[in-house]
Amino acid sequence: MARSNRVLVPAAKAGLNRFKLEIASELGISNYDSIDKGELTSRQNGYVGGEMVKRMVQEYESKL
Repeated sequence: MARSNRVLVPAAKAGLNRFKLEIASELGISNYDSIDKGELTSRQNGYVGGEMVKRMVQEYESKL
């Protein structure tokens, strides 16, 4: 199964990037937008994405 890392709503891309930077900053990873992601561990990179998903799910569930 091929996976695609694409934004389904192009207008949301800027918001997702701001959200990613906010999460990274809260996790203590400064300058996340300008650093080489290859220099970070898989755990650090995965934690940013995982925390984003966790918060999006929490937000969705709170609206139900």
